[in-house]
Amino acid sequence: MNKHIVVFITTGSKEEADMLSRGLVEERLAFCVNTIPAIQSTYYWGDKLCVDEEILLIVKTQSQKFEALEAWVCKNHSYDVPEVIALPIVQGSPPYLKCIDDWVEQ
Repeated sequence: MNKHIVVFITTGSKEEADMLSRGLVEERLAFCVNTIPAIQSTYYWGDKLCVDEEILLIVKTQSQKFEALEAWVCKNHSYDVPEVIALPIVQGSPPYLKCIDDWVEQ
């Protein structure tokens, strides 16, 4: 298993994106969270096709933090079923990966 991961989380508002981003970093569940405003999400929910404007959070952390990160997001997110998906970081700049480790392992 890869030690480092990128986690995608979508939100419906800038305020929620800011709250989640700050909380994840302050709780040391993530080293860095990038916020990408104004993405369009097309999905199937509640027996209908939905198209909504959302904000995408790109979270950098360690794979060992995923369960705690997911639990924290589910507790603090407004969606009934928030998107919290992880992808492995296959390669990365060693100094940057060390920054992830130095922050989330403390």
